[in-house]
Amino acid sequence: MVPHLITALTGPINELEQRVIDSMPATERWFRLEWMEHTPPFYTSVDIRNAGFKLAPVDTNLFPGGWNNLTPEMLPLAVQAAMAAIEKICPEARNLLIIPENHTRNNAYLSNVAQLQRIFSMGGLNVRVGSISPDVKETTVIELPTGERITLEPVLRSRHRLGLKNFDPCTILLNNDLSAGPPGILEDLHEQYLLPPLQAGWSVRRKSNHFRSYEEVAKRFGKLLGIDPWLINPLFGKCGGLDFAAPTGLDALQTSVDTVLTKVRRKYKEYGINEKPFVVIKPDNGTYGMGIMTVHDAKELQGLSHKTRAKMATIKDGQPVHEVLVQEGVLTQERLAGAVAEPVVYMMDRYVVGGFYRSHAERGVDENLNVPGAQFVPLAFDHSMHMHQLGARPSTPAPNRFYMYGVVARLAMLAASYELEATDPNAEDYN
Repeated sequence: MVPHLITALTGPINELEQRVIDSMPATERWFRLEWMEHTPPFYTSVDIRNAGFKLAPVDTNLFPGGWNNLTPEMLPLAVQAAMAAIEKICPEARNLLIIPENHTRNNAYLSNVAQLQRIFSMGGLNVRVGSISPDVKETTVIELPTGERITLEPVLRSRHRLGLKNFDPCTILLNNDLSAGPPGILEDLHEQYLLPPLQAGWSVRRKSNHFRSYEEVAKRFGKLLGIDPWLINPLFGKCGGLDFAAPTGLDALQTSVDTVLTKVRRKYKEYGINEKPFVVIKPDNGTYGMGIMTVHDAKELQGLSHKTRAKMATIKDGQPVHEVLVQEGVLTQERLAGAVAEPVVYMMDRYVVGGFYRSHAERGVDENLNVPGAQFVPLAFDHSMHMHQLGARPSTPAPNRFYMYGVVARLAMLAASYELEATDPNAEDYN
């Protein structure tokens, strides 16, 4: 049963949802044609915010953790998608090596690795977990609170291949976002498939590039449906030359914030929206919900406290923040047991395989929920709920917005494929 959400059930979001549902054949054909021209990321998760008057992605992760938050009912879909993805890349694949993050003692994260191992094992592969952390020097068995076990082995590098003792994989699955840059051990591999590729890591990726690609996708999809792309697209700006610790560059940041807020106010006025606009400032690269702040007025950046500047100055692996994304804030109208919530959609290859709601009892509708204290409630499948009927009204009792979420998530995944193509060091230059 899908958790009941207190969602905006009347007004423009339902008109938008109805338009998407009624256009399902055209929408699915459009995606099929796009996937004939573009390769989807191997796996993706997308954070979505539903403001009632618009519904948009706010973050796209190409090394998703959290697979342990998917329900058993989702497992067959994930296995099927994994088999399809591997078959496209390496049909004769037999062995798969998972390389996790180096912080290997986080039980929730390790449960995610165990779930990935289960998915690919059920897909017919021999799956082992290898660490590139210098701290892992011997085979280590970790007991999880769930009763599962993870066997972590030190990765071995030969001249052009990566593997484990007595284990030579043809496919290597990275579940490590490479925030500190790609280690040399992963470079210059021959006749082995590294998924996702190194340029998907945060040492190369920039959120501003992703949302620039998403803007293009949203415009094209909006034209297909005859809707204003702003309804599915968060406005954004980029600001560089920052040093929160010094501090320097904050004047330029104020200007960028003011520019985005002005554009959002104009849209709110156009649609008669009475909410107070805000922006979310986040590092242009990086994940884990670190270095993020909500701003309603550019003047709030004057005289930032030492604590706030310290929070914004560095992110995962101690990486300094010098460039930020200034993103239109999207409210969330969703609730789960009284707590503010947002959906996170999971995909493998080009298929939506499930997701969950991230909720936080101590956060507001305009705040980042990806912080300690967040709860994760699976988006369980109920066939009568997640399959929409053409012509069905979205205002019927207990509506499920899963199809709509899946469409928006796939748009973000398509934008990520554009992004990876643009940064592929092996792409041919046709100019």
